Amino acid sequence: MDYDIKKGYYGNLEGDGLMKMMEAAFGSAKKEGDALVSSYGAMTRIEVRLISKTSMDISATSDRNASPDLAADTIKKWNEFLEQATGFSSKERRNRLQKKAKEGKL
Repeated sequence: MDYDIKKGYYGNLEGDGLMKMMEAAFGSAKKEGDALVSSYGAMTRIEVRLISKTSMDISATSDRNASPDLAADTIKKWNEFLEQATGFSSKERRNRLQKKAKEGKL
């Protein structure tokens, strides 16, 4: 899924900035081709690719059998990472996605 990056936040992601964010949020990260890959809690695989200064592609695979407590912790950590990486809160990301959907851009 594509996520917008807030204006001015790309500088935080350049070089090894995104790798450090993923390591801080999820404990570890590694480079696989043009993607950074990690895992955390109920997410068995998290793949992040920078597309441009204004957009990144993130995909995640979840363990459907994870306990509710583990799932809740994972969601919290996921949202913290997305806010740090994109500069947008979960509410702002939701509003931007709704706007794109209404405009037929999804």
